[in-house]
Amino acid sequence: MTKILLLEDEKMIREVLGEYLHVAGYQVFFAVDGEEALKIIQREDVDLAILDIMVPKINGLEVLEFIHEYNPEIGVIMLTALDDEGTQLTAFNSFADDYVIKPVSPIILLKRVETILRRTKKPTVHSKDLFIDDSSFTVSYQGKELPLTVTEFLLLQTLYKHKNQSLTREQLITAIYDGDYFGSDRIIDSHIKNVRKKLPVDNIQTVTGIGYRWKEEKQ
Repeated sequence: MTKILLLEDEKMIREVLGEYLHVAGYQVFFAVDGEEALKIIQREDVDLAILDIMVPKINGLEVLEFIHEYNPEIGVIMLTALDDEGTQLTAFNSFADDYVIKPVSPIILLKRVETILRRTKKPTVHSKDLFIDDSSFTVSYQGKELPLTVTEFLLLQTLYKHKNQSLTREQLITAIYDGDYFGSDRIIDSHIKNVRKKLPVDNIQTVTGIGYRWKEEKQ
């Protein structure tokens, strides 16, 4: 299910837009301030974020900048009452995909969401598109070698060999470091982010509360 973050501190707008998104089939995560939004982005495998700008603690533009650094593949719609040219230019210069001025029709917003998701969403693929060479520690997609580090290769190799199985961060650490790593298991999140950037497809899924898995449709 496509995951959407909605950062909005006005309760009525949050509830109305959230209901429309839910009915449209999206899984919606709500944040009322920027700090909460950042936590959701790091915890969930978000596909698109809808960000109000004037929210408490950390504003929407700062959240946008974080998204660009953390995972630039996340689509972003700025949803705000600020209609000045300077703020819009700042948003687009920070790689926002769209800028919507309140008030907005929920139906129109849904259409904008669909448009951006079509542009940013990667397809899942079958094994025939990806070749993992265990002897040379290389990965190729449709004949083109991907620039993975050894650690990233081992991570992808482990997920790929356990297709459709959920693996914990601890299991992935054991497979990659063979028991020689004693730091935080969140190092896996950083490696996953890097692998996702380099993969032309979106088969690595976050399993909330557990870890990750390679999702592949049966042929």
